[in-house]
Amino acid sequence: MFNEDQDYLNNDKFLNNQTISRLIKILHQNPNDVVKIFSLLKLCKAISIFDKLDFSTKKKIIQDLSSIKKMELLNNLSVDDRISFLENLPKDSLKDLIKYLNKEEKCKILVSLGYPKNSIGCLMIPYYLAVQKTWSVQEVLDYIRKEVKNSDVIEIVYVVDEKGKLIDDIKIREFLLVDPNTKVYDLINCQYTEILNITDTEKEATKIFSMRNRISLPVIDDQNFLLGIVTVDDILWVLNENYREDFQKIGGMEVLNQSYLNVSLYKLIKKRAGWLILLFIGEMLTTTVMQKFSSVIERAVVIALFIPLVISSGGNSGSQAASLIIQAMALGEVKIKDWWIVMRREIICGFFLGSILGLTGFIRVIAWHKIHLFNYGSHWILVGVTVFLSLIGVVLWGTLSGSMLPFIIKKLRGDPASSSAPFVSTLVDVVGLMIYFSISYFLLNGTLL
Repeated sequence: MFNEDQDYLNNDKFLNNQTISRLIKILHQNPNDVVKIFSLLKLCKAISIFDKLDFSTKKKIIQDLSSIKKMELLNNLSVDDRISFLENLPKDSLKDLIKYLNKEEKCKILVSLGYPKNSIGCLMIPYYLAVQKTWSVQEVLDYIRKEVKNSDVIEIVYVVDEKGKLIDDIKIREFLLVDPNTKVYDLINCQYTEILNITDTEKEATKIFSMRNRISLPVIDDQNFLLGIVTVDDILWVLNENYREDFQKIGGMEVLNQSYLNVSLYKLIKKRAGWLILLFIGEMLTTTVMQKFSSVIERAVVIALFIPLVISSGGNSGSQAASLIIQAMALGEVKIKDWWIVMRREIICGFFLGSILGLTGFIRVIAWHKIHLFNYGSHWILVGVTVFLSLIGVVLWGTLSGSMLPFIIKKLRGDPASSSAPFVSTLVDVVGLMIYFSISYFLLNGTLL
């Protein structure tokens, strides 16, 4: 119990040395000082106590805490504790508190409150400036001075009707350049087109932001009610997260949801092992192909010398094509229906790229043989032609498979980024070897073979 002669309310050391149950009793016995007591607690103590308090006490604490303490507490509560508190709040209070959450925590909360994952609802800030068309400009400016708490969201003022349906959006500078007695309806042109629906995806929002020079966009529902706004900061955060995920997938591994140095070694190994095992099993087919053509290699060892050269060229061309198509899909430049156009372009590119590399390989064989760096035997011209034609075939196959795999995976409702460079390389290695040995057998049969 607090002693009236001693000011324990200001003694943070005393408070933080108390047990959870003792602190709860202290809070109940001093209802007028709950915020003061709570603000002196360490974060771990505050989180442990918060869940055990009744709703009215929680609400009082959250409302009266400083902004920094409020942000710290809300972001560190468990998702379940946060939801159980926020879902019972009035709509206006909920709007005010959500803006204290960081991007990741806000997304978790909005998903839990019913918005689909990866939808605009998970990015939306339910706080905006809304005025009615019958107001004067002076009333609007007075309202802004009174209500604005976050300077990041005052670039646009939204005009709504009595029911809250969106009528128009007006840049704040328009209010600053006219007579204060001007009515809002005199500034309305009803020509706004940059709006987002609550069910729109993050990808659709990103596309709109990339085409429009806007800091924020309004979010409406199917009945045109204004629900909130999405800012360009949120979109940049999404782009950064998607970039990190796609980059890791392209590298041939599961996505890490934490920074590299914060991931445990166990989790790091687990995330990478799955893909490596899958790719290793795929590469076993390469061994199978080489075993199948082992007699060819035994009779013409010179054929084996060019395996790394030919196969790596196919893998590189496939990785190039896959990366280009995945990026084009992510930016909305290429759709599934464009697969035939892409295929035609990549066949042409693959043929010419293969011809360039093949000619380079052919010249290399001739040059090495002529200057006596290596003796390719009496049939060295046939060896050069084999390398030339093999590179055309393997590079053509690499560009074709690398460009088409993202379409196939997308059609199967997968993530195109999963057709990663290692996956493409494995596929090209197996088929590329078959192409190389088949051409070698066809051209060298009866001479070297």
